[in-house]
Order: sequence, then C-alpha cells, then structure tokens
Amino acid sequence: MSNYVKDTDLLLIGLGRTVQRAAANLPQTATGSLFAVSGGRVLVTSIVGQVTTVIQAQANAVKLRATPTTGSVNDMSGTVDINGAAVGSLLAATGLAGDALVLSTGGAVSMLRNPILVAVGNIGLNTAASSTGQIKWTLTYIAYDLGAAVAAV
Repeated sequence: MSNYVKDTDLLLIGLGRTVQRAAANLPQTATGSLFAVSGGRVLVTSIVGQVTTVIQAQANAVKLRATPTTGSVNDMSGTVDINGAAVGSLLAATGLAGDALVLSTGGAVSMLRNPILVAVGNIGLNTAASSTGQIKWTLTYIAYDLGAAVAAV
C-alpha cells in the first residue's frame, strides 16, 4: 500500500490556505476590496487574478493595495496596463512593492518571489480608469499571528 498525499494537502503545505473570490467587475477609477484580513497579520504567499470577461480596450493601470485598519495605505505592487486583456489573461504580484503586477496572456504567469506580510484590513485592486471587464482572484496565505484569517469580500 502506497502513501499518497492529495494535491489539496500539498497546496496547503506549500502555500498555505486558499481563498477564492468570484469574478467581479473592475473597480471604477478607485480601489475596490478583494479580500479582508482579520484577527491578525497574514503572510500572503500568492495572489493571482484571471480575466473572465475581456477588459475594455483603453489604458487602465492597475495595482494591488493593502489598506490597514490602522495606518496608511500601502502598494503591494506597481502598476500594469490591462488595456484589452483577453479572457484567460493572468495577473500576479512578485512580492516586491516596486515591481509591476505581472500580466500574461499566454496561460502562465510568474508568481510571488517574496511573501507579503499584510496587516488587518483590506487587500484591494486599484484602477486608474473606469473600464468594463471582470477578474476572479485567488489568494493563498499563512496566518502570521494566531487567529489571523483572510476572507473574500
């Protein structure tokens, strides 16, 4: 009899807990909340968006932001233009605040090189323009403080 580790267990061991957010419209020239961090700090080990409805063909620089309940807003990434991004395009952060989000239209994307420590508050997507289109997001994390958790909003 062989020992078999399920893929879900490997994901949990390697990247932590997974939280998925259903596809939703882009925020309109604003920061829209994607995830809520509660109970303490978390270590974000990956955050990936997948375009589910084509993005309107116009310039729209987007970035990820952390908005803590106490303190100042922090950029989790630099901006990338999602002008006309096709269905299936992927967005991911590298883990360095100065690095632009990585946008891939080829079905594969480079993910975090560095985990991101995020305080209690919200993780959101900031847009520079009002564009149509939808993105679904998946985040993995490890609780850094006892009782910390992440939920989709």
